[in-house]
Amino acid sequence: MEKIKLSGYRWMILLIVCLVCILANYMQYQVSALAVQIMPMFSIDEAGFSMLLLMPMLTAVFMSIPMGTLGDRIGPKKVVGVCMIIAVAGGFLRTFGDSFILQLVSMFMLGAGISALNANLVKIFSAWFMDKTQVAMGFFFGSAGVGVILAQMVAPLFGSVFMSYFTAAIALTVVTALWFLLIKNAPKGAPQMGGTDESPLKYFSVAAKSRNVWLVGLSYGFSLAACTAFAGFVPQALILGCGVDPVTAGLIASCAAFGSIIGSLIGPAICNRLGKWKPYLIVTIIIGTLLMVYFWYGVIMSGTIPSLPFLMVVMVLSGAFGAINGPIVQAMPYALPDIRGKYAGSAGGLVSTIGLLCSYFIPVAVSAIAVGSYVLNLGIESVIFLASAVFILLIPELGPKGKVAKEIAEKEKNPESPVKISDDPDAPINEKLENL
Repeated sequence: MEKIKLSGYRWMILLIVCLVCILANYMQYQVSALAVQIMPMFSIDEAGFSMLLLMPMLTAVFMSIPMGTLGDRIGPKKVVGVCMIIAVAGGFLRTFGDSFILQLVSMFMLGAGISALNANLVKIFSAWFMDKTQVAMGFFFGSAGVGVILAQMVAPLFGSVFMSYFTAAIALTVVTALWFLLIKNAPKGAPQMGGTDESPLKYFSVAAKSRNVWLVGLSYGFSLAACTAFAGFVPQALILGCGVDPVTAGLIASCAAFGSIIGSLIGPAICNRLGKWKPYLIVTIIIGTLLMVYFWYGVIMSGTIPSLPFLMVVMVLSGAFGAINGPIVQAMPYALPDIRGKYAGSAGGLVSTIGLLCSYFIPVAVSAIAVGSYVLNLGIESVIFLASAVFILLIPELGPKGKVAKEIAEKEKNPESPVKISDDPDAPINEKLENL
């Protein structure tokens, strides 16, 4: 069987998807960059500010599974496009909304587009990039970091909250128009996604019955929860634990954000060349854990800061190894024989929901246990990050040089050839591993 040639149009698809991601993160983190103006403007305290900032994540909790399932049935272009229109409406409501309630509603609406996109991301990228889906995922993850950094740098330059918000809403309108004009569900000649009469519940039930989808979601969720919480506490830990001034603490923390962009881009490329995913993921998780341990034990616990350049390098590496696995893990559902492209939207929605729930509840639980101790808090988060490797160990090797990938290739050549791992999605995991 000849190797399938990937369409050059995939780069246009990747560009539009990344623009949506950049703008979604930019518009969310404008709230952080403009906090000193927004909080007195709407008479809100720190709790109200947190509600406002995190509201798009709440959108994703409610929308990821239904939007992913709907994307399997009618195709991701329509699903994401409609949700982008909702996000545009939210952008303008935020610009002109004069109450805190309207601001909350607008931020919820702003989360609609990116929530639907995240849920259908594996489905979109697998259609265009196939077995190189994780490379496209790396660019997507990196673009999220670009949006956050741009928000901190650009949002305050407009002189007022109104102009900053209004300009962003216009930009989102343009990107939404580009989505409808340029996005295609699949390349020419490829099986079209969606348009079947099958029930959306059937699509979701297939994904939900796959133990491996749940394992992927838990690995992604533990990693995301640990990295998000760890990064969020870095500035406070440096200021209160080591007496670092806020400007320097922010600079050190931004190094981790910059490192996450690098990790998101180079991680999938390296992993793709190796051909085997599991050893790479386990090793990088261990290295990332050791970097976390150095920070909370060697810096925060001791209360002494090493040379600033050295610590900045450590934080860049920490951010890189914290983010290096995300694109690979989130691309895994496409490599599962019982999921592939047909059920990728449902699987992606389930993985996103698990990740978001973990990233909210795990840090809250850890903070309750740590009771104000940054050393204990960061220490527990590093253990949780390491625990994400346990779920990776339970997932069969899904890399292109693994047995499952070879069986899939054989199945595509000869439809009568069975792929053992997918014969019984409900089989015990040890039986699946024995088949490998």
